Amino acid sequence: MTNAWPKELRVSRDRRSLTVSFDNGETYNLSAELLRVASPSAEVQGHSPEQRVTVAGKINVEITKMEPVGNYAVRIIFDDMHDTGLFSWDYLIELGRNKDSRWQAYLDDLAEKGLSREPAIRRR
Repeated sequence: MTNAWPKELRVSRDRRSLTVSFDNGETYNLSAELLRVASPSAEVQGHSPEQRVTVAGKINVEITKMEPVGNYAVRIIFDDMHDTGLFSWDYLIELGRNKDSRWQAYLDDLAEKGLSREPAIRRR
């Protein structure tokens, strides 16, 4: 647990990233894709490590809205309608500090499961 408090959360103009600045001087730019695939929701994380879901096809996901949750988190709503993850300040700083290793683990997981960052093609 950190004592860092967010000073600013800013969504980029293209809605594909979130910059979070903390009062301890740390600032992180987190892609919407990383935030979506690492959502702290039970839908993604499950209720145990064995239940964690690898979310594929989110290369183009965008942040549509953010809502404060008390004074400890923010709900990020994505254009794929995912809205159940509550991103605590501690979780956001952990994602920022470890984004490179988290991203590589995600890419490795996709490759191991034969999944892609690209959305599936819908057939009619």
